[in-house]
Amino acid sequence: MTTPPLASATDALRPLLDTVLDALREGTQARGGPMPGGGPEAVAGRLRAAVGDVLPEEGDPEALRHVVRALTEGSADPADPLCAAHLHCPPLAVAAAADLAASVLNPSLDSWDQAPAASALEQLVTRKLADWIYDPHSCGQSCRWGGTGGRSGTPPARASETPPTPATPDCLVTTGGTESNQLALLLARETLGPAVRLICGANAHHSLPRSAWLLGLPDPVIVPAPAGTLDPAALDAALTELPGPHLVAATAGTTDAGLIDPLPEIAAVCETHGARLHIDAAYGGGLLFSDRHRPKLTGLSAAGTVTLDLHKLGWQPVAAGLLAVKTPQDLDALQHHADYLNADDDTEAGLPDLLGRSLRTSRRPDVLKIAVTLKTLGRTGLGALVDQVCDRASEFADLVDAHPRFELHDRPTISTVLFRPAHATDDDIATTRRHLLTTGRAVLGRARMDGRLWLKATLLNPHTRPDDLAALLKLVEGTTPR
Repeated sequence: MTTPPLASATDALRPLLDTVLDALREGTQARGGPMPGGGPEAVAGRLRAAVGDVLPEEGDPEALRHVVRALTEGSADPADPLCAAHLHCPPLAVAAAADLAASVLNPSLDSWDQAPAASALEQLVTRKLADWIYDPHSCGQSCRWGGTGGRSGTPPARASETPPTPATPDCLVTTGGTESNQLALLLARETLGPAVRLICGANAHHSLPRSAWLLGLPDPVIVPAPAGTLDPAALDAALTELPGPHLVAATAGTTDAGLIDPLPEIAAVCETHGARLHIDAAYGGGLLFSDRHRPKLTGLSAAGTVTLDLHKLGWQPVAAGLLAVKTPQDLDALQHHADYLNADDDTEAGLPDLLGRSLRTSRRPDVLKIAVTLKTLGRTGLGALVDQVCDRASEFADLVDAHPRFELHDRPTISTVLFRPAHATDDDIATTRRHLLTTGRAVLGRARMDGRLWLKATLLNPHTRPDDLAALLKLVEGTTPR
């Protein structure tokens, strides 16, 4: 048989792109809404029928069209205004196009000779983002001490002492918040020792206690979060009672409600006790782009490590995670030697050593789409998108609050709105959500707050219009038992 053309053969790739775009359009039309109808078995059945044998004896030259169309028809569409369940954003076209270039070029960031330009681009972007995240003026407050060194109980330098020259912060590209949080715990363990204990709120992301288990750390201490955010007084009590060293994990943008822990107060408690601070800003970190919403992240620069996901409030295709590190020496723990990738004589001769940039070996250049997006939109352009989705959330909260048949949990902090039909039971709400899912009419999340079940709308689509929000509320109203 004829050898298939490689992706680098642009003349061969161009018609395939037309095929993909046609299949995406056909699949979207066939789906007809934000979600395929029928539920799991029906969706899987349609996919099996459309795809057929995935490894036939003879190949099918129309496979690209058939499989992409089938996948599109059976996908949840984050670009649909009624798809609002999760932190699942519609990616920007320019980011998706850049991601195609990354796939065609296929550099792997485990050695310089596989990714000469991509490794240089990653360094440019990550250094810029690290400086931006750790610029205390970017969120309205300077921080005297970052809580990054020393075991718990070690006081910070006295005000009369000359502070050391701060090291230049750094940033790693990750697959998302889970990997970033795991790396943050790993760096804390290697800096403070294997007895370091994680202390986090009951509102923290599940990846934090799971990472503590995975890394063999002591059982984490879960501090109450009665208002949905970490209670600084309860944190102070826990740090006072428990022997150190401690790693405190705060959250800027909870998964359930988009709430932000009181970061300045938590940073002050950590400073008092000499505890290391990590802030999981996977969701809320994107507020840094916005002049209007950036002050909500006051205190962020106090953290030794910060998680941020640009496949949330950054409109990137998955994956586009980051871990910012205030003290770059902490990254020494990730250094690893494999002679075929970073031989000593190559490194001494000036070839960059990339193995210390990740726990992964083969690693695609996710930085390319990030770089193209940052350069194309700039901070102002991205900030405008952040403002738009936050505005849509406020407008949706207004609709809910004004509707006599609905109850609003609280005003949105970022772009998440929790609401529920008035007088409905938790079972009613769960049933309503599943019905909307399985009929393909709307995609809403769920969250348990204050002992009750709430519907969750996470608004990440800047193109959502007020009439889309009204239609969503009407769908829920018409579906919920009375």
